[in-house]
Amino acid sequence: MVLVVWRGCRIRKAVNQVSAAPRTVYLDNAATTFPKPSSVFREMIETYSFLGVSPGRGGYDLAIQAEELVNQVRGQISTFLGGDGPERVIFSYNATDALNTLIFGLVEPGCHVVSSRLEHNSVLRPLNYLRQQGVISMDLVPFNSRGFIEPRDVAAAITPTTALVILNHASNVLGTIQPADIVGEICRNRGIPLVVDVSQSAGTIPINMLAWHADAIAFTGHKSLLGPTGIGGMVLRRGLEVRPSRFGGTGVDSRDLTHVHEYPRRLEPGTVNLLGIVGLAAGMRAICRTGAGKIHAQEMSLVTRLRDGLASMDQVMLYCAESLDNHLPLLTCNIEGMCSEDLAAILDGDFHIAARAGLHCAPLVHEDLGTSPDGGVRFSLGPFNSSQDVDMVLEAFWKIIHRR
Repeated sequence: MVLVVWRGCRIRKAVNQVSAAPRTVYLDNAATTFPKPSSVFREMIETYSFLGVSPGRGGYDLAIQAEELVNQVRGQISTFLGGDGPERVIFSYNATDALNTLIFGLVEPGCHVVSSRLEHNSVLRPLNYLRQQGVISMDLVPFNSRGFIEPRDVAAAITPTTALVILNHASNVLGTIQPADIVGEICRNRGIPLVVDVSQSAGTIPINMLAWHADAIAFTGHKSLLGPTGIGGMVLRRGLEVRPSRFGGTGVDSRDLTHVHEYPRRLEPGTVNLLGIVGLAAGMRAICRTGAGKIHAQEMSLVTRLRDGLASMDQVMLYCAESLDNHLPLLTCNIEGMCSEDLAAILDGDFHIAARAGLHCAPLVHEDLGTSPDGGVRFSLGPFNSSQDVDMVLEAFWKIIHRR
């Protein structure tokens, strides 16, 4: 549906049409959690209505209060993700932005990088660009038949010139949670920085950067942290130095044409996304009120129900889902002889079920699964899904298979 923003009557008509449509079963929470808790919107609107100024860009009270609020959220994030203090929390647009900042700020010409074939393009593309430019060499460790990397493969891939290990904590295609703590121990013993992408896992399972011996993590707000789009960031261990790749105003030392060296401003040129930061903080508070463990247990109960139902259908192919231990509430599947895009289109058009089809911005995973170039259909459950939603998916699959 295309909404033409012209006159109020047209907008109202479009909204009424949407509200009159059948309820969509939304199962694409690995892309963006939807809907958000009402408290997130309420806090965003209420705070921005009286404090919507540029944080730290002035000596008047509102600017100072806005800066204090941002710093409070830094502390909240550091505690939530097991970080090394609020000044080591840097905001960005999203995890992709943070990962680019970390990669370009940590590698040196001639160095070697270790990553994995489970990665999202937010890691693969910047690494591949640097390799094509002759800046780095790299090795990508494989994953096993259950969807996990082996820490010994990471250790074996490290060379004397390795300057960075960067891995995702949980696969956005398979839902498997990787052994970040064991890899962190290997990297610490070798003196190599470890960056962990917690885009999929933050807000769903506990993140403890320092306990993992990770030097940095990258996160995004719009997935399981229940915040809005357009906000994310990174958390750095004290002592890790990341070269800035962008420069500009920071609100301090404006006469100096050299960019500031102190964190977090070192990696935060320009005005931060205050509205997004407020929403991110509200999302984390919503998680804490319910309890991340309770949310995860509920979601895993639902995805287990979904897995068992799909596994009972002869023509359904599930990937790395024999066991759901160390797993997110996420499954990827196909129906034999059917293109994933066609399956997702039928689910949407005929059954009002929203799922994600294709390669999921992780082409190497699908290449190794044998599902490339069509990919698969991914179901990712969130805190607002129900057993009725799962049963509707199972009924839809049964009807699609038996009417072919």
